[in-house]
Amino acid sequence: MDKTKRRLEWLEKAGLLAEALPYMRRYTGKNIVVKYGGHAMGSEELSRKFARDIVILKQVGVNPIVVHGGGPQIGAMLKKIHKQSEFVDGHRVTDAETVEIAEMVLCGNINKSIVANLQNEGGRAVGLSGKDGSLIRAKKLERTVVDPDSHIEKVIDLGFVGEPTEVDPSIINVLMESEFIPVVAPIGIGEEGRTYNINADTAAGAVAGGTNARRLLLLTDVPGVLDKNGELIRELTVSQAKALIKDGTIHGGMIPKVETCFHAIEKGADASVILDGRVAHVILLEMFTEMGAGTLITAD
Repeated sequence: MDKTKRRLEWLEKAGLLAEALPYMRRYTGKNIVVKYGGHAMGSEELSRKFARDIVILKQVGVNPIVVHGGGPQIGAMLKKIHKQSEFVDGHRVTDAETVEIAEMVLCGNINKSIVANLQNEGGRAVGLSGKDGSLIRAKKLERTVVDPDSHIEKVIDLGFVGEPTEVDPSIINVLMESEFIPVVAPIGIGEEGRTYNINADTAAGAVAGGTNARRLLLLTDVPGVLDKNGELIRELTVSQAKALIKDGTIHGGMIPKVETCFHAIEKGADASVILDGRVAHVILLEMFTEMGAGTLITAD
């Protein structure tokens, strides 16, 4: 590459940094909760880029908090021990043995791998679960289904699947004050010390609300909320999103993600964004550019 071309590329990068500066100032000192999972977690290259982006956020004065999933890895471990999985409404039915395996996989290999990636990129990170410091208090999640023959509603026992009831951000605050990046596994603690496996999106939404986050970023395997023509909707209010659920535009697996955004905002987060974690540097594109990269959901 000749020197003139390289110089033009450097000037272009410098221009991008200059354009990003006002957005960096907007988020300085603010908490940003990032739910990390899906294909982005499964790709070694994307994992490195994700870690680099999180470290960049920290270095420019933002307070990132990572909440991660691990459903496929839990499934793989259960398969190794020849244990069958049953799902109800997307939730894995979790008996005592399964919740032990879930905790081992989430809090062990996955959590520490993310911590290692962040530290390899120059960050200082600490892994924890929702049990540490009673970060995420939880209760048993209950689901009902309607019998197709009798049309009678019945309760389904999901076992040790939980939903957050309270978030105590004390331990996260201590870590961030010491310039560490918290990495949270979605395991909660219930009455009498019971362990609950929590959906990672749900856990991230609860943490975002409990820490009064400026943004909840939900990394998914789709670009964001799409309209009926398959085009990305860049911004929605809560009431607009609810209307799209009602008319069927938002459907299937996108509904619980959008509802997580509602919950986070209701509990104290400023706004939520659904974006595609398969896109390299999507977090930086969302936060530090005018157009953003996903669907921003705000209060009415």
